Amino acid sequence: MKLFIRAHDLGVKGIQNVTDKLCLHGLDGIQLVAYKVMEDVPYTPDGINEQKAQQIVQTLSSANKQIALIGAYFNPVHSNKDKVANCIEVFKSYLRVAKTLGCNRVGSETGSFNDDKWTYHPSNRTDEALQTVVDTFRQLADYAKDFGVNIAMEGAFGHVCYSVQRLKQAVEQIDRDNVDIIFDLYNYLDISNVSQCYQILEEGLKTFGNQIKIFHIKDFVVADGKVKQVGVGKGSLDFARVISTIKQYQPDANLVLEGTTGEDIAFAVQHLKKYI
Repeated sequence: MKLFIRAHDLGVKGIQNVTDKLCLHGLDGIQLVAYKVMEDVPYTPDGINEQKAQQIVQTLSSANKQIALIGAYFNPVHSNKDKVANCIEVFKSYLRVAKTLGCNRVGSETGSFNDDKWTYHPSNRTDEALQTVVDTFRQLADYAKDFGVNIAMEGAFGHVCYSVQRLKQAVEQIDRDNVDIIFDLYNYLDISNVSQCYQILEEGLKTFGNQIKIFHIKDFVVADGKVKQVGVGKGSLDFARVISTIKQYQPDANLVLEGTTGEDIAFAVQHLKKYI
């Protein structure tokens, strides 16, 4: 197993500073959302190019660090269709340079009709919403194939693919062989199902198996009637159980810390490495 972190959670700008932080914490690499950590990479369709991608990977490689996932998250059901169109072009730009970055997948969640809030909306659970997601990601999968890379999809309780089975339905309808899965257990949790968290983990592993290329690692507590994220190792999840369950299906899994920041990072790494 390898342990990564979302680059912009490290709290620094510039790929050299990111690399230095990875070395400090003993992490294997990053989930890269380049425009969030590099001031010279804007969120535009031409924001990333081969030259910039080469600079990024050379700096990481010099310290034996790698990119597990390229993040180009966008909301395919956003009400502003011009914004969606721009986001799709940005996503495609990362597909074009993915191999240069040494990573063959670019990922996103499946969005919400609450636009920039990315929270539950009744329309998320309609067949029309699912069809929009299917059509959008099929287009991206077809585009990715031209470059020999994959797209990656991530479900979440408040989004269009709100459950393991809904994401499975989307992937089956997309019907392409270059679709990977990002599995985030915390994303699927709500006060209504949090008591079944380990069953949801098992369901995801049994449903997608080796199609899961990234496991987002988060922790949580239940407070004020809500599921709230906390630093890994400081919440309710039994990581001995979580990691051993993942190992049964994927002993070489890529684990990515997401949303663990500041002083919580060192503690989280130490906590997880006990079980990895």
